[in-house]
Amino acid sequence: MTGPGGGRAPGGELVLVATPIGNLGDLAPRAVATLAEVDVIVCEDTRRTRALLSAAGVPAGGGRLVSMHEHNEAARVDEVLSWLARGRRVAVVSDAGTPGISDPGSRLVVAAARAGVPVSVVPGPSAVLAALVVSGLPTDRFCVEGFLPRKGAERRRRLEALALERRTTVLLEAPGRVAATLAELAGVLGARPVAVVRELTKVHEEVWRGPLDAAAAAFADRPARGEVVLVLGVMLGSLMMPVATDNAQAKEPARKELKELEKKKHHKHLVKKKKKHHKKKKHHKKKKHHKKKKKSKASTKAVA
Repeated sequence: MTGPGGGRAPGGELVLVATPIGNLGDLAPRAVATLAEVDVIVCEDTRRTRALLSAAGVPAGGGRLVSMHEHNEAARVDEVLSWLARGRRVAVVSDAGTPGISDPGSRLVVAAARAGVPVSVVPGPSAVLAALVVSGLPTDRFCVEGFLPRKGAERRRRLEALALERRTTVLLEAPGRVAATLAELAGVLGARPVAVVRELTKVHEEVWRGPLDAAAAAFADRPARGEVVLVLGVMLGSLMMPVATDNAQAKEPARKELKELEKKKHHKHLVKKKKKHHKKKKHHKKKKHHKKKKKSKASTKAVA
């Protein structure tokens, strides 16, 4: 089968291109140039990508746009591989952000890499990383959970696994399910800190920070519109990481736990010190007794 976009010399290439998550000004010049040059653009929704290309002044005609979404990705992979084998240069974009992160694309990348096809990236916007860095939570170690299963045993298993997670966790959620998910997370994870990040780079951008139970209450009666990312804080032993929020009341539980932990640590240090002192005293006493016994023995010998 001949792929769209016409012929090309052998040596196809797969290019992942990041697109804006809200603000069109975030489309990089190299992304525009790549999208203008490639033979085929594989995208989630051809209508949205066509609008993006139009805004960037990139031609979208000639059958260059091919849809690939969660329902047809498996079937589309072989087709795209055949175009790559014929020397086509194929770009992959998602509706917003970097393709392959909780979006179609990762399966195609795996298949292309296994087939020995060069895979490159034009980096740029990512809702996951943008939400993480503005969350006010630790960024040195993190994991991306993406979308949780909607219901059933698998969802319960994933929620239970989150309770044991010791890294900052990034979750994605549909606006209509944010309130229910926050309530469920609060029930499983308690007062763990969370940042609810919505409409990043857009006019109504919002970053809500605080403990999970307060987040569940805050979003219970108001709909969360637009793209939503939940960033969950971590627990260190029994200590909750400090919450990046202006709400002094929300910070209080963390302060109390910190104080309690410091008290326990101090007590442990005192006990250790006392034990060490007791051991030293016992050793000194034993040494003194042994010396006295030796002296007494020597005196007896001299008298004899």
